[in-house]
Amino acid sequence: MNENDKPQDEAVADELKGVPEEFLDDGKPEEGESENDALASLRADLEAAKQDVLYAQAETQNVRRRMEKDIQDARAYAATGFARDVLSVWDNLSRAVQAIPAELREDDKMKGLVVGIEATQRELEKVFHQHGITRIAAVGLPLDPNQHQAMIEVPSAEAEPGTVVQEMQSGWMIKDRLLRPAMVGVAKQPE
Repeated sequence: MNENDKPQDEAVADELKGVPEEFLDDGKPEEGESENDALASLRADLEAAKQDVLYAQAETQNVRRRMEKDIQDARAYAATGFARDVLSVWDNLSRAVQAIPAELREDDKMKGLVVGIEATQRELEKVFHQHGITRIAAVGLPLDPNQHQAMIEVPSAEAEPGTVVQEMQSGWMIKDRLLRPAMVGVAKQPE
């Protein structure tokens, strides 16, 4: 005798094995309940189940969207730590270029070295640009606490108070996030 040969009641009983008693239904309307009431109850249960499925689908879609955004952010900002570390290299390279006296720039023996250092600086800026790392404008603009870190106040008759008049260290963004604020000197009223 195989499973298909079992009487239908036994097959149903086997299917329902392990289901808690409160979920089992004998298929007959409860006392005082008509078939219309039972049908209305089943329809209400069906609507509730449909609503639960819709909520579950919406939640799944929201989770999927959050995961996609997290993946995009991870890709876009994965190099943040490395970029911060490389900024100190850029700072030192900039200081080296600025420290070269004019007479060495004209000297035939040193001209190749100067050109090489400047080319290295340009190449580093190009790589930054390729990875969405951009320099923050500072001098001549009003102080923006989201991008600038005021280090000193400089008395100035030429600049409006609150205007950046000096940049001590360049600031940088990676895509739309602050990588490093610009350290600046801000104009104030002369005394």
